Amino acid sequence: QVKLVESGGGVVQAGGSLRLSCAASGLLVSDYNTGWFRQATGKEREFVAAVSGKSGRLDYTDSVRGRFTLSRDNAENTVYLQMNNLKPEDTAVYYCAVAWQIGLAYGPREYDFWGQGTQVTVSS
Repeated sequence: QVKLVESGGGVVQAGGSLRLSCAASGLLVSDYNTGWFRQATGKEREFVAAVSGKSGRLDYTDSVRGRFTLSRDNAENTVYLQMNNLKPEDTAVYYCAVAWQIGLAYGPREYDFWGQGTQVTVSS
């Protein structure tokens, strides 16, 4: 049974940092695409970042590029999202997800497994 558990969310002032964790069980994150999405109140779930299986290729949405860094610890079977210089518009529930494929996936419908989400609130 695949399980993804996010942690690390919280409340931070603009300009601050948070690191989200996504601990996986039931599969190896090194083998499959793992992504981070976020959903703000009243908005659709949007892609934030992803890492492909095997090759570890990374990609980010433009609004977080240069501020957020996705990393993967294969030994811990955990994926992280380091978020720096946070802005109020980054406020959302953040989800990690795994797509049952090797290459990068960008759309929510491409993902097969989801965590429960962790709230990130950035105050101005």
